[in-house]
Amino acid sequence: MKTHPRFAVVGHPNKGKSSIVSALALDDTVQISDTPGTTHKQRSFPLTVDGKILYELIDTPGFQRARYVLEWLEGHDVSADKKYEIVQLFINKYENDKRFNDEIELLKPIMDGAGIIYIVDGSKPYGEEYEAEMEILRWTGQPSMALINHIEETDYTLEWKRALGQYFKMVRTFNPMTANLADHISILESMAQLKEEWISPVKASIVLFEEYHTKMLKKSSEVLTKLVHDALSHEEKIPLKSEEVEDKDKKKIEKKYKEYLRSLEVKTQKKIEKIWKHDHLEKNQTLLTFEEIDLFSQEAASVFGLTRKELLITGATSGAIAGAGIDLLFLGHTLLLGGAIGGLVGGVGAYFGFDELSEIKVLGQTVGKRYLQMGPMKNRNFPYILLGRAIYHTHTIVNRSHALRGIVELDTNSAFKEKWLEDNIRVSLEKYHKIFRSGKVIDMDILEEYQALLLDILINIYND
Repeated sequence: MKTHPRFAVVGHPNKGKSSIVSALALDDTVQISDTPGTTHKQRSFPLTVDGKILYELIDTPGFQRARYVLEWLEGHDVSADKKYEIVQLFINKYENDKRFNDEIELLKPIMDGAGIIYIVDGSKPYGEEYEAEMEILRWTGQPSMALINHIEETDYTLEWKRALGQYFKMVRTFNPMTANLADHISILESMAQLKEEWISPVKASIVLFEEYHTKMLKKSSEVLTKLVHDALSHEEKIPLKSEEVEDKDKKKIEKKYKEYLRSLEVKTQKKIEKIWKHDHLEKNQTLLTFEEIDLFSQEAASVFGLTRKELLITGATSGAIAGAGIDLLFLGHTLLLGGAIGGLVGGVGAYFGFDELSEIKVLGQTVGKRYLQMGPMKNRNFPYILLGRAIYHTHTIVNRSHALRGIVELDTNSAFKEKWLEDNIRVSLEKYHKIFRSGKVIDMDILEEYQALLLDILINIYND
Protein backbone atom coordinates (compact mmCIF):
# COMPACT_ATOMS: atom_id res chain seq x y z
CA MET A 1 0.00 0.00 0.00
CA LYS A 2 1.32 3.46 -0.98
CA THR A 3 1.48 5.83 1.96
CA HIS A 4 3.03 8.86 0.23
CA PRO A 5 0.83 11.54 -1.42
CA ARG A 6 0.04 10.95 -5.10
CA PHE A 7 -1.17 13.53 -7.60
CA ALA A 8 -2.56 13.01 -11.10
CA VAL A 9 -1.65 15.93 -13.36
CA VAL A 10 -4.55 16.32 -15.79
CA GLY A 11 -6.03 18.78 -18.26
CA HIS A 12 -6.58 19.70 -21.89
CA PRO A 13 -3.94 18.48 -24.41
CA ASN A 14 -0.83 20.63 -24.84
CA LYS A 15 -1.29 22.87 -21.79
CA GLY A 16 2.04 22.02 -20.13
CA LYS A 17 1.10 19.02 -17.99
CA SER A 18 4.31 17.12 -18.75
CA SER A 19 6.43 20.24 -18.22
CA ILE A 20 4.92 20.73 -14.76
CA VAL A 21 5.47 17.05 -13.89
CA SER A 22 9.10 17.34 -15.02
CA ALA A 23 9.69 20.50 -12.98
CA LEU A 24 8.05 19.23 -9.77
CA ALA A 25 9.53 15.71 -10.00
CA LEU A 26 13.03 17.04 -10.86
CA ASP A 27 13.05 14.59 -13.75
CA ASP A 28 14.29 15.50 -17.23
CA THR A 29 13.21 12.14 -18.70
CA VAL A 30 9.56 13.22 -18.87
CA GLN A 31 8.55 13.31 -22.53
CA ILE A 32 7.68 16.87 -23.56
CA SER A 33 6.48 17.93 -27.01
CA ASP A 34 4.57 20.75 -28.70
CA THR A 35 2.52 18.13 -30.52
CA PRO A 36 -0.90 17.60 -28.87
CA GLY A 37 -1.55 14.10 -27.62
CA THR A 38 2.11 13.15 -27.02
CA THR A 39 1.18 11.39 -23.76
CA HIS A 40 -1.03 8.34 -24.39
CA LYS A 41 -0.46 6.34 -21.18
CA GLN A 42 -0.29 7.43 -17.59
CA ARG A 43 3.25 7.35 -16.21
CA SER A 44 4.40 7.78 -12.65
CA PHE A 45 7.29 10.07 -11.63
CA PRO A 46 8.11 9.81 -7.90
CA LEU A 47 10.39 12.39 -6.30
CA THR A 48 12.82 10.30 -4.27
CA VAL A 49 15.27 11.70 -1.71
CA ASP A 50 17.75 9.33 -0.06
CA GLY A 51 15.62 6.33 -1.00
CA LYS A 52 12.40 7.84 0.39
CA ILE A 53 9.55 8.82 -1.94
CA LEU A 54 8.39 12.31 -0.92
CA TYR A 55 5.47 12.36 -3.33
CA GLU A 56 4.45 10.93 -6.68
CA LEU A 57 3.28 12.77 -9.78
CA ILE A 58 1.37 10.96 -12.51
CA ASP A 59 1.60 12.36 -16.02
CA THR A 60 -1.63 11.66 -17.92
CA PRO A 61 -3.05 12.09 -21.45
CA GLY A 62 -5.22 15.13 -22.13
CA PHE A 63 -9.01 15.00 -22.30
CA GLN A 64 -10.21 14.10 -25.81
CA ARG A 65 -13.96 13.36 -25.52
CA ALA A 66 -14.87 15.20 -22.33
CA ARG A 67 -18.36 16.32 -23.47
CA TYR A 68 -19.42 12.75 -24.33
CA VAL A 69 -18.07 11.39 -21.04
CA LEU A 70 -19.90 14.05 -19.02
CA GLU A 71 -23.15 13.36 -20.89
CA TRP A 72 -22.77 9.67 -20.05
CA LEU A 73 -22.16 10.43 -16.37
CA GLU A 74 -25.05 12.88 -16.16
CA GLY A 75 -27.31 10.21 -17.68
CA HIS A 76 -27.19 8.56 -14.28
CA ASP A 77 -29.35 10.39 -11.77
CA VAL A 78 -27.53 9.81 -8.47
CA SER A 79 -26.83 11.80 -5.32
CA ALA A 80 -23.47 13.53 -4.86
CA ASP A 81 -22.11 10.79 -2.59
CA LYS A 82 -22.66 8.19 -5.34
CA LYS A 83 -21.14 10.09 -8.26
CA TYR A 84 -17.70 8.54 -7.84
CA GLU A 85 -19.32 5.12 -8.29
CA ILE A 86 -20.65 6.20 -11.70
CA VAL A 87 -17.16 7.33 -12.72
CA GLN A 88 -15.84 3.88 -11.79
CA LEU A 89 -18.73 2.33 -13.74
CA PHE A 90 -17.66 4.31 -16.81
CA ILE A 91 -14.07 3.06 -16.45
CA ASN A 92 -15.22 -0.54 -16.13
CA LYS A 93 -17.54 -0.26 -19.14
CA TYR A 94 -15.17 1.51 -21.57
CA GLU A 95 -11.74 0.33 -20.35
CA ASN A 96 -11.05 -1.49 -23.62
CA ASP A 97 -12.72 1.06 -25.90
CA LYS A 98 -10.01 2.94 -27.83
CA ARG A 99 -12.30 5.98 -28.21
CA PHE A 100 -11.94 6.73 -24.51
CA ASN A 101 -8.35 5.60 -23.96
CA ASP A 102 -7.17 9.03 -22.80
CA GLU A 103 -10.08 9.61 -20.41
CA ILE A 104 -9.67 6.14 -18.91
CA GLU A 105 -5.91 6.64 -18.44
CA LEU A 106 -6.32 9.95 -16.61
CA LEU A 107 -9.28 8.82 -14.47
CA LYS A 108 -7.74 5.55 -13.26
CA PRO A 109 -5.10 7.02 -10.91
CA ILE A 110 -7.64 9.52 -9.56
CA MET A 111 -10.08 6.74 -8.71
CA ASP A 112 -7.15 4.89 -7.15
CA GLY A 113 -6.74 7.71 -4.62
CA ALA A 114 -4.53 10.30 -6.35
CA GLY A 115 -5.25 13.97 -5.80
CA ILE A 116 -5.99 16.13 -8.83
CA ILE A 117 -3.76 18.88 -10.23
CA TYR A 118 -5.64 20.44 -13.13
CA ILE A 119 -3.49 22.41 -15.60
CA VAL A 120 -4.67 25.27 -17.79
CA ASP A 121 -2.85 27.73 -20.05
CA GLY A 122 -3.40 31.23 -18.68
CA SER A 123 -2.10 32.79 -21.90
CA LYS A 124 -5.23 31.55 -23.71
CA PRO A 125 -8.78 32.83 -23.05
CA TYR A 126 -11.11 30.78 -20.89
CA GLY A 127 -13.67 28.74 -22.83
CA GLU A 128 -16.77 26.75 -21.92
CA GLU A 129 -15.23 23.59 -23.38
CA TYR A 130 -13.14 23.30 -20.23
CA GLU A 131 -16.20 23.09 -18.00
CA ALA A 132 -16.94 19.51 -19.10
CA GLU A 133 -13.44 18.47 -17.96
CA MET A 134 -13.74 20.23 -14.62
CA GLU A 135 -17.19 18.79 -14.01
CA ILE A 136 -15.93 15.24 -14.70
CA LEU A 137 -13.15 15.79 -12.16
CA ARG A 138 -15.70 17.01 -9.63
CA TRP A 139 -17.64 13.76 -10.10
CA THR A 140 -14.61 11.77 -8.86
CA GLY A 141 -14.86 13.37 -5.40
CA GLN A 142 -11.07 13.57 -5.07
CA PRO A 143 -9.30 16.63 -3.55
CA SER A 144 -8.16 18.96 -6.31
CA MET A 145 -6.27 22.13 -7.13
CA ALA A 146 -5.68 24.04 -10.36
CA LEU A 147 -2.41 25.43 -11.66
CA ILE A 148 -2.40 28.26 -14.19
CA ASN A 149 0.54 27.85 -16.55
CA HIS A 150 1.61 30.58 -19.01
CA ILE A 151 2.95 29.13 -22.26
CA GLU A 152 2.91 32.52 -24.01
CA GLU A 153 3.10 36.13 -22.80
CA THR A 154 -0.60 37.04 -23.07
CA ASP A 155 -2.41 36.94 -19.73
CA TYR A 156 -5.99 35.83 -19.05
CA THR A 157 -5.34 34.88 -15.43
CA LEU A 158 -8.21 36.87 -13.94
CA GLU A 159 -10.95 35.19 -15.96
CA TRP A 160 -9.39 31.78 -15.38
CA LYS A 161 -9.34 32.34 -11.63
CA ARG A 162 -13.01 33.30 -11.62
CA ALA A 163 -13.93 30.06 -13.39
CA LEU A 164 -11.50 27.70 -11.67
CA GLY A 165 -12.47 28.98 -8.22
CA GLN A 166 -15.92 27.46 -8.71
CA TYR A 167 -14.51 23.96 -9.21
CA PHE A 168 -11.25 23.71 -7.24
CA LYS A 169 -10.31 24.15 -3.61
CA MET A 170 -7.14 26.02 -4.53
CA VAL A 171 -5.96 27.93 -7.62
CA ARG A 172 -2.30 28.88 -8.10
CA THR A 173 -0.09 30.20 -10.91
CA PHE A 174 3.03 28.22 -11.72
CA ASN A 175 5.56 28.59 -14.52
CA PRO A 176 7.48 25.29 -14.86
CA MET A 177 10.13 26.89 -17.09
CA THR A 178 11.31 29.40 -14.48
CA ALA A 179 10.41 27.59 -11.26
CA ASN A 180 12.98 27.79 -8.45
CA LEU A 181 13.20 26.20 -5.01
CA ALA A 182 10.86 28.78 -3.43
CA ASP A 183 8.24 28.24 -6.15
CA HIS A 184 8.52 24.48 -5.73
CA ILE A 185 8.04 24.61 -1.97
CA SER A 186 5.12 27.03 -2.34
CA ILE A 187 3.30 24.52 -4.56
CA LEU A 188 4.06 21.70 -2.09
CA GLU A 189 2.54 23.76 0.71
CA SER A 190 -0.61 24.15 -1.39
CA MET A 191 -0.70 20.40 -2.05
CA ALA A 192 -0.61 19.74 1.67
CA GLN A 193 -3.83 21.69 2.16
CA LEU A 194 -5.83 19.57 -0.27
CA LYS A 195 -6.41 16.73 2.15
CA GLU A 196 -6.09 16.58 5.93
CA GLU A 197 -4.19 13.29 5.79
CA TRP A 198 -1.57 14.87 3.51
CA ILE A 199 -0.66 17.84 5.72
CA SER A 200 1.84 15.96 7.88
CA PRO A 201 3.59 13.89 5.17
CA VAL A 202 3.84 16.80 2.73
CA LYS A 203 5.23 19.15 5.39
CA ALA A 204 7.77 16.47 6.33
CA SER A 205 8.60 16.17 2.64
CA ILE A 206 9.24 19.93 2.44
CA VAL A 207 11.78 19.70 5.27
CA LEU A 208 13.51 16.75 3.60
CA PHE A 209 13.44 18.53 0.25
CA GLU A 210 15.13 21.64 1.69
CA GLU A 211 17.75 19.48 3.41
CA TYR A 212 18.27 17.61 0.16
CA HIS A 213 18.84 20.87 -1.70
CA THR A 214 21.50 21.92 0.83
CA LYS A 215 23.09 18.48 0.53
CA MET A 216 23.32 18.88 -3.25
CA LEU A 217 25.04 22.25 -2.82
CA LYS A 218 27.50 20.58 -0.45
CA LYS A 219 28.19 17.78 -2.95
CA SER A 220 28.76 20.43 -5.61
CA SER A 221 31.31 22.18 -3.41
CA GLU A 222 33.10 18.85 -2.92
CA VAL A 223 33.31 18.32 -6.67
CA LEU A 224 34.59 21.86 -7.28
CA THR A 225 37.19 21.50 -4.53
CA LYS A 226 38.53 18.36 -6.17
CA LEU A 227 38.60 20.10 -9.54
CA VAL A 228 40.70 23.02 -8.33
CA HIS A 229 43.04 20.89 -6.22
CA ASP A 230 43.62 18.28 -8.93
CA ALA A 231 44.14 20.95 -11.61
CA LEU A 232 46.65 23.01 -9.61
CA SER A 233 48.62 20.03 -8.28
CA HIS A 234 48.69 17.98 -11.49
CA GLU A 235 52.10 17.01 -12.88
CA GLU A 236 52.39 15.85 -16.49
CA LYS A 237 55.47 13.80 -17.44
CA ILE A 238 56.88 12.46 -20.72
CA PRO A 239 60.11 10.49 -21.18
CA LEU A 240 63.06 12.05 -23.09
CA LYS A 241 64.68 9.89 -25.78
CA SER A 242 67.61 12.18 -26.55
CA GLU A 243 70.13 14.33 -24.75
CA GLU A 244 68.68 17.58 -26.06
CA VAL A 245 65.22 18.88 -25.26
CA GLU A 246 63.59 19.74 -28.57
CA ASP A 247 60.72 22.11 -29.24
CA LYS A 248 58.52 19.20 -30.22
CA ASP A 249 59.02 17.72 -26.74
CA LYS A 250 57.93 20.97 -25.12
CA LYS A 251 54.91 21.24 -27.40
CA LYS A 252 53.97 17.63 -26.70
CA ILE A 253 54.01 17.96 -22.93
CA GLU A 254 52.19 21.28 -22.99
CA LYS A 255 49.50 19.76 -25.21
CA LYS A 256 49.07 16.77 -22.85
CA TYR A 257 49.03 19.06 -19.84
CA LYS A 258 46.29 21.28 -21.28
CA GLU A 259 44.24 18.33 -22.53
CA TYR A 260 44.26 16.81 -19.05
CA LEU A 261 42.99 20.05 -17.50
CA ARG A 262 40.32 20.48 -20.16
CA SER A 263 39.07 16.93 -19.66
CA LEU A 264 39.06 17.51 -15.89
CA GLU A 265 36.75 20.49 -16.41
CA VAL A 266 34.35 18.51 -18.63
CA LYS A 267 34.23 15.57 -16.19
CA THR A 268 33.44 18.00 -13.38
CA GLN A 269 30.59 19.53 -15.36
CA LYS A 270 29.08 16.08 -15.89
CA LYS A 271 29.35 15.33 -12.17
CA ILE A 272 27.56 18.58 -11.30
CA GLU A 273 24.80 17.81 -13.82
CA LYS A 274 24.35 14.36 -12.31
CA ILE A 275 24.13 15.76 -8.77
CA TRP A 276 21.28 18.05 -9.86
CA LYS A 277 19.55 15.31 -11.91
CA HIS A 278 20.26 16.95 -15.25
CA ASP A 279 21.83 13.87 -16.80
CA HIS A 280 20.27 14.39 -20.25
CA LEU A 281 21.37 17.93 -21.04
CA GLU A 282 22.37 18.97 -24.54
CA LYS A 283 25.22 21.45 -24.49
CA ASN A 284 26.58 23.57 -27.29
CA GLN A 285 30.17 22.63 -26.62
CA THR A 286 32.88 20.14 -27.50
CA LEU A 287 35.42 18.55 -25.20
CA LEU A 288 37.77 21.50 -25.63
CA THR A 289 35.48 24.49 -25.29
CA PHE A 290 33.15 26.35 -22.95
CA GLU A 291 30.69 28.09 -25.27
CA GLU A 292 33.54 28.38 -27.80
CA ILE A 293 35.80 29.97 -25.19
CA ASP A 294 38.72 27.67 -24.50
CA LEU A 295 39.94 27.24 -20.95
CA PHE A 296 43.34 28.68 -21.89
CA SER A 297 42.16 31.53 -24.12
CA GLN A 298 42.63 35.22 -23.43
CA GLU A 299 38.86 35.63 -23.58
CA ALA A 300 38.41 33.12 -20.75
CA ALA A 301 40.95 35.07 -18.70
CA SER A 302 39.19 38.37 -19.34
CA VAL A 303 35.70 37.01 -18.51
CA PHE A 304 36.44 34.70 -15.58
CA GLY A 305 39.93 35.58 -14.33
CA LEU A 306 41.44 38.49 -12.42
CA THR A 307 42.84 41.64 -13.93
CA ARG A 308 46.55 42.33 -13.43
CA LYS A 309 45.63 44.89 -10.79
CA GLU A 310 43.35 42.44 -8.93
CA LEU A 311 46.02 39.77 -9.12
CA LEU A 312 48.66 42.18 -7.82
CA ILE A 313 46.48 43.23 -4.86
CA THR A 314 45.50 39.62 -4.10
CA GLY A 315 49.12 38.47 -4.22
CA ALA A 316 50.28 41.39 -2.10
CA THR A 317 47.53 40.87 0.49
CA SER A 318 48.08 37.13 0.78
CA GLY A 319 51.84 37.72 0.91
CA ALA A 320 51.38 40.29 3.65
CA ILE A 321 49.34 37.78 5.66
CA ALA A 322 52.18 35.27 5.33
CA GLY A 323 54.68 37.97 6.28
CA ALA A 324 52.64 38.86 9.33
CA GLY A 325 53.10 35.26 10.43
CA ILE A 326 56.86 35.83 10.41
CA ASP A 327 56.45 38.97 12.53
CA LEU A 328 54.39 37.05 15.07
CA LEU A 329 56.94 34.25 15.12
CA PHE A 330 59.67 36.71 16.14
CA LEU A 331 57.35 38.64 18.47
CA GLY A 332 57.57 41.82 16.42
CA HIS A 333 61.40 42.03 16.38
CA THR A 334 61.34 42.22 12.56
CA LEU A 335 59.81 45.71 13.04
CA LEU A 336 56.88 44.52 10.89
CA LEU A 337 59.16 44.18 7.89
CA GLY A 338 57.90 40.62 7.41
CA GLY A 339 54.47 41.83 6.33
CA ALA A 340 55.88 44.46 4.02
CA ILE A 341 58.36 42.09 2.37
CA GLY A 342 55.76 39.33 2.11
CA GLY A 343 53.31 41.69 0.46
CA LEU A 344 55.92 42.94 -2.00
CA VAL A 345 57.12 39.45 -2.95
CA GLY A 346 53.58 38.09 -3.20
CA GLY A 347 52.41 41.00 -5.34
CA VAL A 348 55.38 40.96 -7.69
CA GLY A 349 55.17 37.17 -8.02
CA ALA A 350 51.51 37.38 -8.91
CA TYR A 351 52.09 40.19 -11.42
CA PHE A 352 54.88 38.48 -13.30
CA GLY A 353 53.07 35.12 -13.15
CA PHE A 354 50.07 36.50 -15.02
CA ASP A 355 50.63 34.87 -18.41
CA GLU A 356 52.92 31.92 -17.76
CA LEU A 357 51.26 28.54 -17.33
CA SER A 358 53.84 26.39 -15.61
CA GLU A 359 57.53 25.84 -16.10
CA ILE A 360 58.81 22.76 -17.93
CA LYS A 361 61.49 20.90 -15.98
CA VAL A 362 64.02 18.31 -17.11
CA LEU A 363 64.33 15.64 -14.43
CA GLY A 364 66.48 12.52 -14.19
CA GLN A 365 70.22 11.97 -14.62
CA THR A 366 70.90 9.55 -17.45
CA VAL A 367 69.59 9.18 -20.99
CA GLY A 368 66.59 6.84 -21.02
CA LYS A 369 65.64 7.87 -17.50
CA ARG A 370 65.32 11.58 -18.12
CA TYR A 371 61.89 13.08 -18.56
CA LEU A 372 60.08 16.37 -18.92
CA GLN A 373 57.66 17.50 -16.26
CA MET A 374 55.05 20.24 -16.46
CA GLY A 375 53.15 21.22 -13.34
CA PRO A 376 52.15 21.91 -10.66
CA MET A 377 50.36 24.98 -12.02
CA LYS A 378 52.28 28.20 -11.46
CA ASN A 379 49.91 30.64 -13.14
CA ARG A 380 48.27 32.66 -10.36
CA ASN A 381 45.30 33.59 -12.51
CA PHE A 382 44.42 30.09 -13.71
CA PRO A 383 42.53 28.87 -10.57
CA TYR A 384 40.23 31.89 -10.74
CA ILE A 385 39.52 31.24 -14.43
CA LEU A 386 38.89 27.55 -13.78
CA LEU A 387 36.81 28.16 -10.65
CA GLY A 388 34.89 31.04 -12.23
CA ARG A 389 33.85 28.83 -15.14
CA ALA A 390 32.93 25.97 -12.78
CA ILE A 391 30.86 28.18 -10.48
CA TYR A 392 29.10 29.79 -13.46
CA HIS A 393 28.26 26.35 -14.86
CA THR A 394 27.04 25.14 -11.44
CA HIS A 395 24.93 28.27 -10.98
CA THR A 396 23.32 27.66 -14.39
CA ILE A 397 22.57 24.00 -13.63
CA VAL A 398 21.20 24.68 -10.12
CA ASN A 399 18.76 27.26 -11.48
CA ARG A 400 17.70 25.32 -14.58
CA SER A 401 14.19 23.88 -14.48
CA HIS A 402 13.91 20.21 -15.41
CA ALA A 403 11.03 21.20 -17.69
CA LEU A 404 13.39 22.97 -20.09
CA ARG A 405 14.46 21.12 -23.20
CA GLY A 406 16.95 21.94 -25.93
CA ILE A 407 20.56 23.08 -25.80
CA VAL A 408 21.84 24.72 -22.61
CA GLU A 409 23.07 28.23 -23.25
CA LEU A 410 26.00 29.11 -20.99
CA ASP A 411 26.19 32.76 -22.00
CA THR A 412 29.44 34.21 -20.74
CA ASN A 413 29.01 37.32 -18.65
CA SER A 414 31.88 39.24 -17.16
CA ALA A 415 29.52 40.77 -14.59
CA PHE A 416 29.01 37.32 -13.03
CA LYS A 417 32.45 37.55 -11.42
CA GLU A 418 31.22 40.43 -9.27
CA LYS A 419 28.55 38.16 -7.75
CA TRP A 420 31.02 35.83 -6.09
CA LEU A 421 34.62 37.06 -6.30
CA GLU A 422 34.85 39.88 -3.79
CA ASP A 423 38.21 41.10 -2.46
CA ASN A 424 38.05 39.18 0.81
CA ILE A 425 37.09 35.97 -1.01
CA ARG A 426 40.01 36.35 -3.43
CA VAL A 427 42.43 36.63 -0.54
CA SER A 428 40.91 33.61 1.22
CA LEU A 429 41.05 31.52 -1.97
CA GLU A 430 44.63 32.55 -2.72
CA LYS A 431 45.83 31.11 0.59
CA TYR A 432 44.59 27.66 -0.44
CA HIS A 433 45.64 27.97 -4.09
CA LYS A 434 49.20 28.58 -2.93
CA ILE A 435 49.08 25.34 -0.91
CA PHE A 436 47.59 23.38 -3.84
CA ARG A 437 50.34 24.69 -6.17
CA SER A 438 53.06 23.51 -3.83
CA GLY A 439 52.78 19.93 -5.07
CA LYS A 440 52.85 18.63 -1.51
CA VAL A 441 50.40 16.15 -0.03
CA ILE A 442 47.48 18.19 1.26
CA ASP A 443 45.99 17.60 4.68
CA MET A 444 42.25 16.76 4.61
CA ASP A 445 41.52 19.66 6.96
CA ILE A 446 42.80 22.08 4.31
CA LEU A 447 40.54 20.57 1.64
CA GLU A 448 37.55 20.69 4.00
CA GLU A 449 38.22 24.37 4.76
CA TYR A 450 38.39 25.17 1.04
CA GLN A 451 35.20 23.18 0.44
CA ALA A 452 33.40 25.14 3.18
CA LEU A 453 34.52 28.36 1.52
CA LEU A 454 33.12 27.23 -1.84
CA LEU A 455 29.89 26.08 -0.20
CA ASP A 456 29.37 29.56 1.25
CA ILE A 457 29.97 31.02 -2.22
CA LEU A 458 27.41 28.69 -3.83
CA ILE A 459 24.81 29.38 -1.13
CA ASN A 460 25.28 33.16 -1.40
CA ILE A 461 24.98 33.06 -5.19
CA TYR A 462 21.87 30.92 -5.06
CA ASN A 463 20.18 33.14 -2.48
CA ASP A 464 21.17 36.34 -4.31
